[in-house]
Amino acid sequence: MKWAPPPANATFDYQIGGAYKPPAGVSVVSRDSEAAPVAGLYNICYVNAFQAQPGAESWWKTNHPDLLLRDADGELVIDEDWDELMLDFSTEAKRAALTTIVGGWIDRCAAKGFQAVEPDNLDSYTRSQGLLTRTQAIAYVTSLATRSHAKGLAIGQKNTAELSRADVRKAGLDFAVAEECADFDECDAYTTSYGDNVIVIEYSRSGFATACNAYGSRLSIVLRDVDVTTPGSKPYLHEAC
Repeated sequence: MKWAPPPANATFDYQIGGAYKPPAGVSVVSRDSEAAPVAGLYNICYVNAFQAQPGAESWWKTNHPDLLLRDADGELVIDEDWDELMLDFSTEAKRAALTTIVGGWIDRCAAKGFQAVEPDNLDSYTRSQGLLTRTQAIAYVTSLATRSHAKGLAIGQKNTAELSRADVRKAGLDFAVAEECADFDECDAYTTSYGDNVIVIEYSRSGFATACNAYGSRLSIVLRDVDVTTPGSKPYLHEAC
């Protein structure tokens, strides 16, 4: 099946915190897999592929306890940045099992009419207490890319500036979704691999200004509130350049 990455330098909206009518001019939107895509726009489907989505902990513990990452004492490992249980993709068998589960979500994204998928927390290995490796993460996302492409979906690299161009090609990733790459001075890591097929989300005005000044004529750049809330909430913020 054919797939294509989001158009470069498009006006983007990041709606993973809740779906709403996109602002005027928006042509690319990312939404949670539970939401519906927007007719007439390029829609990216968000799935938490490397960690347990908040609220889904009991489902994982009940149905797939063997796929939750545990330390040497058998305790569940938690990503303290996001307070999320980490998934265990350390072996080929576990990666295959996770691909079956997450692949079902990817299939649903395709059936709903999304054009791409954004598997979050690819960089979870960097927060795994050394229990997971970059090589394992690349192997896992490669299997997700194969599943996505089979359904006609493009697949994006979420953050993880540590990946090289060779890693990206090996995995079969098509574009990047980079949070705060201007704030962290790492946007070049993504453009080196993907050219202009990079979506940048900044959460500070300084990062947004830096991104717009350096890449505003090339990349899709948006300023959002850090909780990616919906219009009507006090912290809601959406600006594009």
